[in-house]
Amino acid sequence: MEWYDLIFVLIDLRSFSNLWYWIAIAVLWSSASHWVLGVPFDLINQARRKGGAAADDMTALAHINARRMLYISRNGGLWVIGLTCFFLSVLALLAIAYAVELAQAVLLMFAPMVLVSYLSLRTALQVETEALADADLVTALMRHRFKVQLIGMVSIFVTAMFGMYQNIL
Repeated sequence: MEWYDLIFVLIDLRSFSNLWYWIAIAVLWSSASHWVLGVPFDLINQARRKGGAAADDMTALAHINARRMLYISRNGGLWVIGLTCFFLSVLALLAIAYAVELAQAVLLMFAPMVLVSYLSLRTALQVETEALADADLVTALMRHRFKVQLIGMVSIFVTAMFGMYQNIL
């Protein structure tokens, strides 16, 4: 067996029947819902329950990450939007017009993340403009996490249905 045959046996490009693809989706959505605006969810819970130093850490992390995200969007936002639109357009073209299964799989993974990124920027702007702290910040972060989880559930459901359809064909 040649080395490239071995590589293509290990890295199966039929994405929807590949276990690694589903593991990647699980990791993507679990990390997206765990890191709320760069703040770990356990720190949010600890700040909500105990307050004190945990609340100070949560507030500091949320404000640092909000400023960082807004700085990137204000200084390089047009480039990021342009490259993201180009990348998603190429993926959509390959997935829809040419029916490339790998492109379909990647599109179903990353298209919902664009919506999550938009919601993160909105939450970061809210954190900055309203100078959220303590209970108000916890409420905003929990609301953001709920929306991310909702998008993730819908995305996983659509991906699973499309994957089953692809595997049946």
